[in-house]
Amino acid sequence: MSQVAQVRVRYAPSPTGLQHIGGVRTALFNYLFARRSGGRFILRVEDTDRARSEDHYIQDIYQSLAWLGIEPDEGPAEHGFSGGDYGPYIQSRRVELYRKYTQQLLDEGKAYYCFCSTERMEQLRKKQEEEKSALQGYDRHCRSLPPEEARREAERRYAAGVEGQGCTVRFAIPLEGSATFHDLLLGDIEWANGDINPDPVILKADRFPTYHLANVIDDHLMNITHVLRAQEWLSSGPLHIQLYRAFGWEAPQFCHLPMVMGRDPATDKLSKLSKRHGATSLLEFRKGGYLREALINYIALLGWAFDESRETFTLAELEGCFDLAKLSRSPATFDYRKLEWFNGRYIRQYSVPQLRKELENLWQEHSPEMHGAVSVENLTERLDWILPLLQERLKSLREIPALAAYFFVAPVYEEPELALPKKHTAAQAAALLRKSRSVLEQLHSRDWVWETFDELLAVKQDWEASFRAAAADEGVKMGSLMQPLRYAITGSNTSPPLIESMIVLERLAGGEELLGRLDSLAMCLETGAEDL
Repeated sequence: MSQVAQVRVRYAPSPTGLQHIGGVRTALFNYLFARRSGGRFILRVEDTDRARSEDHYIQDIYQSLAWLGIEPDEGPAEHGFSGGDYGPYIQSRRVELYRKYTQQLLDEGKAYYCFCSTERMEQLRKKQEEEKSALQGYDRHCRSLPPEEARREAERRYAAGVEGQGCTVRFAIPLEGSATFHDLLLGDIEWANGDINPDPVILKADRFPTYHLANVIDDHLMNITHVLRAQEWLSSGPLHIQLYRAFGWEAPQFCHLPMVMGRDPATDKLSKLSKRHGATSLLEFRKGGYLREALINYIALLGWAFDESRETFTLAELEGCFDLAKLSRSPATFDYRKLEWFNGRYIRQYSVPQLRKELENLWQEHSPEMHGAVSVENLTERLDWILPLLQERLKSLREIPALAAYFFVAPVYEEPELALPKKHTAAQAAALLRKSRSVLEQLHSRDWVWETFDELLAVKQDWEASFRAAAADEGVKMGSLMQPLRYAITGSNTSPPLIESMIVLERLAGGEELLGRLDSLAMCLETGAEDL
């Protein structure tokens, strides 16, 4: 590799699935390392798996990075990125390069044509399993073929129009010695050549490269100085080192990031994070109402820590303090409860206009079904009044439709026993509702004027004082008076602040709506008193 003073790192996803948490963390760490080092962050799409690569997965890569605010310095210009001097940045458009370098290895005797059929390889695999052979993998059957004879046979097959059918190119792993490299996190790594997968395919039957060949060639040609990738790729390191040696190139510096684990809810055991642990694609988290700031902050802490006391960071702050020396060697565990904590924290830091915009974007893009008769349009019209009441208790934006439903639709009182204060009968609870109704009638008769949420809250003390006086008149605690009232207004025995909710509901729907709900529940309690 040519000497390059500037740090150059890359995120090189394969478009064979949606972007998941592990991949996003790799992208984030590479991005942060480049920013902290004053280097360049490159996006390269590794789409040589033609059977599994799909266009919508490519779009998901671009949309995910854009949503998170991770902006590549170089990337596919045809998809809106800034391009660069080392393109194309999509591997399927670099195939001739890979074939050229494969031919170099063939000419130097460091690779060879293989004509073993799929059937033979399957038989070999079964035989090795049955015999419990110490040698697993390819048996180097075609390695001893005379090179010129093998070349002619390959050319004959290509010319016959059976593009590489039954003809691949394998890399000749040296039979002696070992591959060594220094990992910035794990230290010195040494791997005996005999333990490397025997002579892996580097050019497939369709004459497209395998991941290993394309990855090494591109990292060299794009002057990548550091490769930050998950530890699951550690076993590929020795093969890549041998490929660098075969080409006579200097390898980049490697840093294999700690694994991201998930806890299986059924067994409570840890294993590599996957779908069985819950939502793992970034799209699922976004649809689930998580903010980008929360995801970036939490993902940054999966295997990295600034110090023992600080755990909240903006993206800009991470760009200024990220350090590979602070990576952990131990696996990181993805904790949904901790992510929810971060999400709630950032939700509470948003202004109401910011939060409303996030909600409108979420609903416009994903159109989730709303609760009951509540439409997206109806909800967004009233968000400035409702969000201040919900914001303090939210863990996710996705919770809002259900929590806000009582502002739009009168509750159905399916569990009237929830309206009963402790040691109170249904008749007594109904009487408390009638008392609350009289308080609301008096409040409703006043000439309240409120055009903003702050103005609305200015009357909260008057409302609260009126209900406290009513509770004293009835000889009950304030909580006892509030319990049936809360259930009447919200249909639940837990809700956002009740006094504020009633004021907002009167502002949005009118005082008659409040009185009607109290009447409905009181009647329900009175008619069903014997059953409670």
